[in-house]
Amino acid sequence: MERLMEFKMERQGLLEIGQKITVTEGVLPSNYYYTIDPSLAMSGNFPFRERMLAREGVVKDIKQNPREFYVTCAFEEEES
Repeated sequence: MERLMEFKMERQGLLEIGQKITVTEGVLPSNYYYTIDPSLAMSGNFPFRERMLAREGVVKDIKQNPREFYVTCAFEEEES
């Protein structure tokens, strides 16, 4: 099953569509968050029940708004 996730990227040109990426998982008291290595972009927070199992993915899209960039990545995960 393919899982799409959005990450916020502060600067242009750090990632390209089609690029393979790895993510690091961070833990907060009631959530997980993910960072594209090496600290290129960060996800929002996800509750424990939505924890991501995959750690490798591919950049599918990059969108810009006036203040930042949003990177959509696809991850292959097995259904649990």
